[in-house]
Amino acid sequence: MGKHTITTTYDFTSILDRSGKDAIAIEVIPFEGAGIDEGYSRIPMWVADMNFPTLPAIQEHVIERAKHPAFGYFNPSDAYFESIIRWQKVRNGVERLSKEDIGYENGVLGCVASALQAFTAPGEPILLHAPTYIGFTGTVENNGRKIILSDLVPDGQGVWRMDYEDMDRKIKEHNIHFAIFCSPHNPTGRVWEKEEIAAAMEVYARNDCVVVSDEIWSDLILAGHRHIPTQSISEDARRCTIAIYAPSKTFNLAGLIGSYHIIYNPYLRDRVRKQASLSHYNSMNIFSMHALIGAYQPEGETWVDELRQVLTDNVDYACDFIKTHFQGVTLSKPEGTYMLYLDCGKWCQDHQCSLDDLIRSGIRVGVIWQDGRPFNKPDTIRMNLALPKSLVVEAFDRLAAHVF
Repeated sequence: MGKHTITTTYDFTSILDRSGKDAIAIEVIPFEGAGIDEGYSRIPMWVADMNFPTLPAIQEHVIERAKHPAFGYFNPSDAYFESIIRWQKVRNGVERLSKEDIGYENGVLGCVASALQAFTAPGEPILLHAPTYIGFTGTVENNGRKIILSDLVPDGQGVWRMDYEDMDRKIKEHNIHFAIFCSPHNPTGRVWEKEEIAAAMEVYARNDCVVVSDEIWSDLILAGHRHIPTQSISEDARRCTIAIYAPSKTFNLAGLIGSYHIIYNPYLRDRVRKQASLSHYNSMNIFSMHALIGAYQPEGETWVDELRQVLTDNVDYACDFIKTHFQGVTLSKPEGTYMLYLDCGKWCQDHQCSLDDLIRSGIRVGVIWQDGRPFNKPDTIRMNLALPKSLVVEAFDRLAAHVF
């Protein structure tokens, strides 16, 4: 059912044995009361990390640094900043990016928390889109802020769209001055077009909103689509946006920790950096620095381009399979990320089955997928397709034979 044969230089076909290697993807079943029946292997399709070997150059850079027997205090090297500037220019067309605009972050959500604390007060409302990445929900609520949701709405072709009138109305109604924007969008996989981002930024600008733009998925764009950095839309967007990136999602480095912000406006930048410094914890690990330098090389570009082909093929296969075999399950085909967001409401209704039972039945046959309801949409399941095609095929064959 795959559309074409893919030839790659790097290995995206080997089944990676992650057992005993500190991977929650296979060590955790993320649903209470669910278990795997005897005879079924685990196919990890939930938490957003990948089941591919990473770029070998990353390991080489980290190992080479580890050979030196001193690991004392250090500052980020010029090579670190130069690697980010080069990567952003080559991959995203970013111009006028300087070392001063870039700042290290322990994680995207850490930067979200710092920005919340810098520009909002406890109890203050924040605008997010729904479906909503659960990390945003937890971070906003843990920081004592109030979430106001503007629903994304499927159009006639099932493509998720922003409702700009609803966004503007809710911002005004709740006196909102801070918004979190996700581009590409998790969990729907929308890769926003330039006009869509511009329209959203106009709404934010009219209402004097500081915008955090989470662009951690920006490298993982599927065939036929292109990432547009939020800050590139206009000078106003450049001025009011805190953009967050990381090699961790792209190259499967989440366990090393290491994201970075791009903030052009000195007023925003100084306040975010000050807030981030207060814990005395937001500091880089020397290995994460060398991992980024290893990743953001020309070899990394080739690896990512091949990965995008593999992910596009997996998404094509999965969406075709679902359309053909899972009557009553609907989804909008993602344009980026490696996640599917399945709406199982009609299937559950037709089969008089609860979503809890459906999730457990998939896990019973080793397909470890994720409850999609915490992303603020009912009757949904989120699935990770960043694994070898053979495992994707096996997973959907099991679901067709034993679940749907």
